[in-house]
Amino acid sequence: MPDLKVRVARRDDLAMLQPLIQRAYRGDDARAGWTHEADLLDGERIGVGELEAMIADPAERLLVGFDDDRMVGCVRVANSGGGLAYLGLLCVDPLLQTGGYGKQLIAAAEATARADFGAERIEMTVIDRRAELIAFYKRRGYTLVGTRDFPVVVDPPLHMVVLEKPLG
Repeated sequence: MPDLKVRVARRDDLAMLQPLIQRAYRGDDARAGWTHEADLLDGERIGVGELEAMIADPAERLLVGFDDDRMVGCVRVANSGGGLAYLGLLCVDPLLQTGGYGKQLIAAAEATARADFGAERIEMTVIDRRAELIAFYKRRGYTLVGTRDFPVVVDPPLHMVVLEKPLG
């Protein structure tokens, strides 16, 4: 497994990062990977303005991973307060999935949550119909702790499962 170089995203990363996220989640290339939501949702996954806001927010870290000079993925970590952090926006280029990059990004996110926010636990949400992705996170030590409504109304309706992991 190649060693991923992970660092906090900068504004000059966004021209590469936003299209990478789109490809991984909903773009034409998304189906080349196994973690996409292209069969459930369409449209823009996230805009450059939203990514800029994450970079500017002191309670968030948007991490980007590079294999040599190639950006291969990202993950967002947010301080939820009370010893809890949130992991989201995890993605890996769909043509590079199953290479171990996602595991390395998760590990970097968990370490960042502990070091930067003093988090004792980390949670994430996953669309309930993504059984293979939920199983992936369970293998990484996350447990199902509840459900939430999907943030926007879609037809057919979607829900989110909440997964949590203690950070030792």
